[in-house]
Amino acid sequence: MQLAEELVNAGADIIQTEGGTSSSPNHSGTLGLIEKAAPTLAAAYEISRAVSVPVLCASGLSSVTVTMAIAAGASGVGVGSAINQLNSEVAMIAAVRSLVEALATVQRSQVAA
Repeated sequence: MQLAEELVNAGADIIQTEGGTSSSPNHSGTLGLIEKAAPTLAAAYEISRAVSVPVLCASGLSSVTVTMAIAAGASGVGVGSAINQLNSEVAMIAAVRSLVEALATVQRSQVAA
């Protein structure tokens, strides 16, 4: 958090979290996806409360965890590896659609609240 605060004081207008690629999930499936994203979700939560600029949560996210990133305080998400590690354009399109649908659910719930 100290680094994020120093970056904002130096003029940064957005902060990106990292961390999910360094974690090794102990479980498969949904629990494993959450375990993989836990470090970057925790960073997004802490940093978004410490600085006044938007926080982009990236690293280790999936369609399961992008909504958690927004709930943790992120203004946006980065999902490069979730897409570019796939072998086909069809799989990439399906993954992007899944991410968009997950994020749309969050937006609808925020509007309803």
